[in-house]
Amino acid sequence: MKKQSNFLNYFLAILLTITITLTVVAGILTYAVRKYGLFMPVDTSSGKLNAINAMIQERYIGDADQTAMEDAAAKAMVAATGDRWSHYFTASEYQSYLEQAQNAYVGVGITIQIEEGIAGLQIMSVVEGGPAEAAGVLAGDVLIAIDKTDCTSMNLDDAKNLVRGEEGTTVTLTVLRDGKELELPVARKRFETPVATAKLLSSGYGLITIENFEERCAEQTIAAVKDMIAQGAKGLIFDVRFNPGGYQTELVKVLDYLLPEGILFQTEDYTGKKDVDYSDAAHIDLPMAVLVNEDSYSAAEFFAAALQEYEAGVIVGTKTFGKGYFQTTYPMTDGSALMLSIGKYYTPKGRNLADVGVTPDVAVAVEDETLAAIYYGTMDSEADPQILAAVDALNSGNQS
Repeated sequence: MKKQSNFLNYFLAILLTITITLTVVAGILTYAVRKYGLFMPVDTSSGKLNAINAMIQERYIGDADQTAMEDAAAKAMVAATGDRWSHYFTASEYQSYLEQAQNAYVGVGITIQIEEGIAGLQIMSVVEGGPAEAAGVLAGDVLIAIDKTDCTSMNLDDAKNLVRGEEGTTVTLTVLRDGKELELPVARKRFETPVATAKLLSSGYGLITIENFEERCAEQTIAAVKDMIAQGAKGLIFDVRFNPGGYQTELVKVLDYLLPEGILFQTEDYTGKKDVDYSDAAHIDLPMAVLVNEDSYSAAEFFAAALQEYEAGVIVGTKTFGKGYFQTTYPMTDGSALMLSIGKYYTPKGRNLADVGVTPDVAVAVEDETLAAIYYGTMDSEADPQILAAVDALNSGNQS
C-alpha cells in the first residue's frame, strides 16, 4: 500500500507540473498574442482575399463597408498587373465613363478650370443657350460653392461630380463676381458634346478637329469632311492632338471613308484570334495632314499611322504616346465594371505601336504655354505653329 501511495503521489506531482507548465505556456502565448499580434497562420486554401474578408467580418471591432473593401481590393488587383490601360470602375465611376463614351453628359453647360492664385474654380466658358447661361452664369465668374458645399480647394473631378446629376434636377452654384457672392439655381440638362468640328482656314485647307473616336465620331467626321469639300477646301488637316482614342469601329469607318482599298487595322486577342479590317476602293483624293502630340492615344495614333503608311497624309507635331493594347469592358451585376487589356492593335503594315508611338514626318514642338492654349481651345488656329507647319508641308507637297 505504501508503494502504491508513493507512486500515486509521484504521478500527481508530474501531472501538476505538466498542468502548471501548460498554464505558463498558455499565459506566455496569450501575452505574446496581445502584445505582438501573433496568431496561428490563417487558412488561405479558399483564397487569400476570401480569408482576409472572413477575418474582418468575424473579428474586426469596427464597422467595415463590404462594398468599399471589395472596390479597394479590385482596384488594387488591377493596378498590380502594371497595365496602365486596365481599370476597375466603381458603380458611380462606370456611369461617368459611359457618359464620356457616349459624348454626352448631364450638367449645366459650363467649363471650369483651376487657376493659380484664385480661390475657387474659374468658369472659362458658358454654353450658349444652356441652363447656366439662362440662370445668369458668366464666363469669368469664380465658382466657390456647389449646393452650399465649399469648392475653393476642390479638384476638378470632385467639382464636376457635384455639378452633374439627374436631368431636370437643380443645383445651386455660388459664384464670385466683382467681389460679390451670387447664388444661382441652375437646372441640369443632358448635353451632347461635339465630336468633330470643321473650319476652313484662310490658307484654303479644311481643319477638322476630332475630339475622340467614341460614339458619333465617324458620322460627324465624315460630315465635316463633306462640308469642307463643299466649301472648296484644297486639302484637309485632321487635328487629333489630346485625342484619347475610342472605339475600333468608329476608327475603321473614318479610315474606310478616307483611304483606298487595302488593310486598315489589325487585332490579335489573348486567345491568338486575329481580325483584319479592310477598306473599299472609294476614298478621298485630297492632300491630307494629321496633327499629333504626346497626348494622342490609341485610335488617334492608329489613325495617324494608317494615313502615314498609305502615304495619304503628312504627320505633323510631336511623337505620340504609344498605346498598342485594346481593352474590353466587363460590366458587373452591382453596377461596377472591369476594363481589361485583352489584345494588341496593329497598323495596316502590321506594326504594334506599344511604347513606340507614331513619329511625325514634320516634328514641331511647342512651349508649355502654347500647348496649354491648344488644349483649352484658346489658341487662334491661324497662329497655331503646328497648324502652320502642316499648311507649309501641304503647300510644299511634303507628303509621307
